[in-house]
Amino acid sequence: MFENDVVVIGGGGHVGLPLAIALADRGSSVVVYDVSSRAVEGITAGRMPFSEPGAEPVLQKVLAEGRFSASTDPAVVATAEHVIVVIGTPVDEHLNPDPNAIPAALETCLPYFSDEQLLILRSTVYPGVTALVERRLREAGLATEVAFCPERIAEHKAMEELFTLPQIVSSHSESGRARASKLFRTLTDQIVDLEPEEAELAKLFTNTWRYIKFAAANQFYMMANSRGLDFERIRAGLTHDYPRAKDLPGPGFAAGPCLFKDAMQLAAFSDNQFSLGHSAMLVNEGLPLYVVTQLEKRFDLANLTVGILGMSFKAGSDDIRSSLSYKLRRVLKFRAKAVLGTDPYVSEETDDTLLPLDAVLEKADILIIATPHPEYRDLVTDKPVADVWNLLGQGVVI
Repeated sequence: MFENDVVVIGGGGHVGLPLAIALADRGSSVVVYDVSSRAVEGITAGRMPFSEPGAEPVLQKVLAEGRFSASTDPAVVATAEHVIVVIGTPVDEHLNPDPNAIPAALETCLPYFSDEQLLILRSTVYPGVTALVERRLREAGLATEVAFCPERIAEHKAMEELFTLPQIVSSHSESGRARASKLFRTLTDQIVDLEPEEAELAKLFTNTWRYIKFAAANQFYMMANSRGLDFERIRAGLTHDYPRAKDLPGPGFAAGPCLFKDAMQLAAFSDNQFSLGHSAMLVNEGLPLYVVTQLEKRFDLANLTVGILGMSFKAGSDDIRSSLSYKLRRVLKFRAKAVLGTDPYVSEETDDTLLPLDAVLEKADILIIATPHPEYRDLVTDKPVADVWNLLGQGVVI
């Protein structure tokens, strides 16, 4: 009945495109629908619009085999049995989630839905959104089944983790759950069944737990550093052959498009009674300010140029979404004489203010490693370096 197995709405992004490529590689006929004509043109030409190791050869392979295509036409939604929705769900400037973001985004595609399709929500959603989408479909006279199957991958590990991680599958109908399970079993044998409300919270709990762990490490770091002690030496000592402390991470900027946002979604869900989540936000978001304040105690920042090494939100990535490097830059623009930035992965098209590493090393008086890119491990300089990641192996005291 359908000419394609899967259409991925919002399929040109960091979550949707690897999933679409993986499904096509496992035998499904897949169409990516995205509003970005630039992304679609690049994908159709076999180019990944962002860095994801191992993805581009697979993209080129499935294109050549005729199992994969991309389009800016919402009408392609009508061509597939499975409609997977991957749309960003950010919080607003008041840290409030928008439960209507996904239902509103689906309005454009609504005329192309049919009763026989299965709509799979892949985005991290505010609890209750799965049920809300079902109600919107019923109000539109559609019997389309709905499943919530949250993505669980980490950027730069998508082409590995899509095939190895267990997949949570949920639906309010047994049929919807069975159909979604059958599709995702083409990727992984491990299916975890939950109710939609359970699955929605499971995804938020996962990201928020990571955010809280990073906040604990950053708080410990600030405690030790403020007394002139090297937290990395302390952490190495307390974790050495001690299993109950092995999951204590090192300090660093906890950023990106998910962790902060999902902690705030959970806070809103708990009527802003999530004191642990709010505390984690204050610690993690405050680390750039702490670093600058510590540097001010040692140097006359107002008369010095500071170089920021790394602008993406994580090592080895070109993704600058919600990167704390940019918050650091804003603070330094106010407190330092000048601030320069560099990143080996972020393109000039994304940020045309960035300079080559050599230029920053030459012009800056002080350096801050904001993103622990592997390219900085062998950094040789006589300039002072603030290295909260201990990338250089010289401790984390500032």
